[in-house]
Amino acid sequence: MFGFFQRKIREIKSPTDGQIVALDSVDDEVFSSGMVGDGVALIPMSDIFTSPIDGTISKIFATNHAYSIKSPKDLEVMVHIGLETVALDGKGFERLASEGDKVKAGDAIIKADLSYIQKYAKDIITPIIITDNSDTKSIDKRLKIVKSQDIIMEVR
Repeated sequence: MFGFFQRKIREIKSPTDGQIVALDSVDDEVFSSGMVGDGVALIPMSDIFTSPIDGTISKIFATNHAYSIKSPKDLEVMVHIGLETVALDGKGFERLASEGDKVKAGDAIIKADLSYIQKYAKDIITPIIITDNSDTKSIDKRLKIVKSQDIIMEVR
């Protein structure tokens, strides 16, 4: 009626420069099937990966290949740098922030050596996932070439 009950749009920003592609194009069934959540994937062209939303770093994997940011309310976004990168055992990744840190969109989280990852992992493609425990009604995805902090998804 007056928009009182409309869900607020929450913007997800690109964690680095690159090309946004559909999640179902990722050559990994866990991501392409949506098993861990919905989202997009990024073919990165820059080595600094930042927070896609304002919130708290809820998880940085011990091998630094993936991290999650939780908003103060009901949204959690995971950035998984490359495919099968857990097998690199942390090589090619440098942690720039810590779990529990409060961050703004654009704050640096991980520095990744994309050349190393491209050589020793399956792929550098980076799924950006709205986790299943997030409260979402719809996700508007923008598949395009982006700069870090360009809007890549709008979540209702």
